[in-house]
Amino acid sequence: MKKALLLVTLFSVTIPTVLLSSPSLASVYMKYYNKDSNKHVMKVQMDGSTKEVTFNGSTTGAATIQGSGKNAVIETSCGKVEVKDDSKIEIKDGCIKVL
Repeated sequence: MKKALLLVTLFSVTIPTVLLSSPSLASVYMKYYNKDSNKHVMKVQMDGSTKEVTFNGSTTGAATIQGSGKNAVIETSCGKVEVKDDSKIEIKDGCIKVL
């Protein structure tokens, strides 16, 4: 009887907690093509805080900005650009274009 009560208690508490919980962190993942030969380090606004993202020169790659949202604003020399999770971007002359 004690084992049955223990199993019922365990399943009634553990299963809903596991099924209803969600990750508290998200991120913005983007694929990029940097046409510039130099590396760019740009400031990013996300979740009310400032972060940095690095794009290596003359290459394609991917970058992830950690945070709790699915949108981020990247500050470039050409102005601010909003990017969403799974965006594809192109960098030319220090400016970002969302494709």
